[in-house]
Amino acid sequence: MKKKAGLYIHIPFCLSKCGYCSFYSTQSFNLIPEYIAALKKEIKYYRDFFSSFDTIYIGGGTPSLLTPEQIAEIFTETSKHYKIDSHAEITIEVNPGDVSVEYFQALQSLGINRLNIGIQSFDDKLLKFLGRRHSSEDAINSIEAARNTGFHNLGIDLIYGVHGLNLKSWKNTLQKAVSFAPEHISCYQLSLDENTPLYREYFFKGWGLHHENMELKLFLETAEELENAGYIHYEISNFARKDKFKSRHNQKYWQHLPYLGMGPSANSFLNNKRWWNKTPVKIYIKEIATGKMPVQDLETLSNEQLRLEAWFLGLRTKAGIDLKFYNTKYGDDLLANKKNIIHVLVKNKLLKLNDGFLRPTLLGMAVADSLALI
Repeated sequence: MKKKAGLYIHIPFCLSKCGYCSFYSTQSFNLIPEYIAALKKEIKYYRDFFSSFDTIYIGGGTPSLLTPEQIAEIFTETSKHYKIDSHAEITIEVNPGDVSVEYFQALQSLGINRLNIGIQSFDDKLLKFLGRRHSSEDAINSIEAARNTGFHNLGIDLIYGVHGLNLKSWKNTLQKAVSFAPEHISCYQLSLDENTPLYREYFFKGWGLHHENMELKLFLETAEELENAGYIHYEISNFARKDKFKSRHNQKYWQHLPYLGMGPSANSFLNNKRWWNKTPVKIYIKEIATGKMPVQDLETLSNEQLRLEAWFLGLRTKAGIDLKFYNTKYGDDLLANKKNIIHVLVKNKLLKLNDGFLRPTLLGMAVADSLALI
């Protein structure tokens, strides 16, 4: 393949379910050995479709529930069948309450060079409200342990737009996060799936999510606070201290680059085809045991679908859309075909046009989903 792919490995185990989380996970820890055995078979199967990776991302669930020995087992099998770039970005998500200097040292010895810590908040009341099982002290200790171990590519996740969290308290959270100088910060606005416990609590107590005006204020405050602290706002929810600290793995999703997802509910993309695995871990294990890949469904994306996705994803990033490349690849001259609407959006400071790129302004990023419908 001309471009190296990214590898995503899903670890679907959690000690407890966060109140807002709609992602699949299970507390059946007795299945972990069987799961790893099945995962190794899936890893081997795709060697005829993928040859090398320059990013690996271990997500969940809670990957930090695995022992270093179990993670090493997964890595050994991966290295056996694929070439891993010598400068690969290798990320693992960790929960603050699970880790220590010793654990981080073990991860580092396996070649993991990037951590993504699920901090979410430094406020104990808010953490409890969200159903997190770590404290603010755990959050701080995990960051310090990572630094003491020698990790120089550290990302943290934060959540805003939560009931009871006003503009001032959110600003304090951002300032606290910046005080640790993480290389990457992801700020996600709370959204609630109707099947989550927190949605039901909001419903029964008559709470609503923030009004659009407050959502906009929170978004703009986030961007201003972090940009003033020297961070690059390179995607709606993502900020990096330098270009080299942008998530190389996540950018593959946004740029239609190939990636392989393994484990329950994981998605993959190759040669305009997208497929995804079945969700329950028991079904995943059972089907692989019978020599069958647990694929839920597969779709071949048309040029029109790819074009629309590229338009939608481009408007969510600071890089924007390369108009010449877009026209060459999708046969769509945006300046000609959307001339009037682009003129209006530029005039209203939602888009900017320069150097052959169409890029969203900060305000444009805030309403990117709406812009994509135009």
